[in-house]
Amino acid sequence: MPDFEIFRGNPKSLLKHFRHDNFILVFVILLAIVIGLFVAGTIFFYISQQNSDVIQSGVFIKNINVSGLTREEAIKHVNEELSNQMNDHIELTYKNHNYYVEIEQIEAKFDVEASVDYALNLAKHGTFLENLYQYISILLTKINIDPKLTYNDEALTSYLETIETYLPDQLEQYGYYLDEDELFITNGVNGAGIEYDDLKKMIIDAIQDISYSRGYIQIPTYTKYPEPIDVDAIHQDIYREVQDAYFTTEPYAVFAEVTGVDFDVDLVKNFIKENPNAQEYEIPLTYTEPNVTVNDLGREAFPDLVGSYATKYVTSNRDRTTNLRLAASKIDGTVVMPGEIFSYNKVVGKRTIAAGYKEAAIYQDGEVTSGLGGGICQISTTLYNAAIAANMEIETRRNHMFVPSYIEAGKDATVVWGSTDFKFKNRRDYPVKIEASVEGGIARVNIYGLKTDDEYDISLYTRTIKSTATTLVVESYREYRRDGQVVKRDKLYTDTYKKQ
Repeated sequence: MPDFEIFRGNPKSLLKHFRHDNFILVFVILLAIVIGLFVAGTIFFYISQQNSDVIQSGVFIKNINVSGLTREEAIKHVNEELSNQMNDHIELTYKNHNYYVEIEQIEAKFDVEASVDYALNLAKHGTFLENLYQYISILLTKINIDPKLTYNDEALTSYLETIETYLPDQLEQYGYYLDEDELFITNGVNGAGIEYDDLKKMIIDAIQDISYSRGYIQIPTYTKYPEPIDVDAIHQDIYREVQDAYFTTEPYAVFAEVTGVDFDVDLVKNFIKENPNAQEYEIPLTYTEPNVTVNDLGREAFPDLVGSYATKYVTSNRDRTTNLRLAASKIDGTVVMPGEIFSYNKVVGKRTIAAGYKEAAIYQDGEVTSGLGGGICQISTTLYNAAIAANMEIETRRNHMFVPSYIEAGKDATVVWGSTDFKFKNRRDYPVKIEASVEGGIARVNIYGLKTDDEYDISLYTRTIKSTATTLVVESYREYRRDGQVVKRDKLYTDTYKKQ
């Protein structure tokens, strides 16, 4: 018997079996070669990447491909793409009224440079295996870097506070004013307040994903309730002991008269308690007149013109002219002592039909419409500029939503009874007297006092820092001149106006 086994199968089967085994062997060898080449290639490109000054493949910043770019190229490319994708303002809406937040004004920007630096350092700071793993992972799955967004929170808060004053249903705090021999106390009215934290988050999130250019952000609000009427505080503010006016020349000083004023506090408290929902309370006042007033002292008590300003008005608009004259007559003759704060709303009072005010054009809810007392903002604006010239300290002042026709942007001062006032403090060492007139197409405010040796010629200087199809942004400065030369400028406000 032979010592080997004779293959008894079909020769064709034997050949087929041999070819199958050989195919598998060849496939394994080829696969090993491919894997080897891939690994070798990957390692080669990884090593070359370690010494390269360009970003590796598969890297995106804010969904913008920066693969193969140098630092400078990537920064330029990302900034250009973001600039193309981003709008220059965010549009907010509330009850069909639109408002704008300028991106530049809140200093919102992405830290592109830090993101590019991060991209350049990918797969370069670990061990060899860690870096290689990260390099291959980025190649296969890609990576998108989200730059850090920075912004000026104080500027954003200021923006939203301004917008809140423009909401159609504003909060109205209680107020009071004197008219003739009576005190009028007005009850507060509920209004809408902005949910600042929520709206800020919505704005920042919108900028973060660059979605704000595709629609409006609904302003989240809550109901704000006015403070209860504080009769004691009103009494403390109004009560005066009678005093005659007088002045001295060495040193030169004026002491204004004080008319004694008083009212029954308990009577008023009970009246309000019995009628808590009344819109207004009419309270009789007890006056004790002084024997000598500042007007009796004559102009010699206020020898120098320290501030003056005039604006033009249209004489043919009789109702508006009537409002101008009423408002001017209220402030005419007012003396503001050193350190005292002048409040336009308190001096002029509520604009009512009974007070003689007429319907005229006003800005309301972002539109030009007709309203009682329309035009009196021209007097507050004229006074504002005169107060600047007299070197008064501006306590409260806001610009209109639109640029008024009677003055350039940045020089106006709007007022709204119960919500927006114009106030200034006399920071001079001497009392000042306001004289206001409306005549012949000119509204004028003169402020008299005592000049000092170091007086400047002071006025408002403004400059436009941005103008778009929808908004105008203006900066204002108090400009000091001496002998016709600008000595210095102090920045006052940055105002944003909506274009009509």
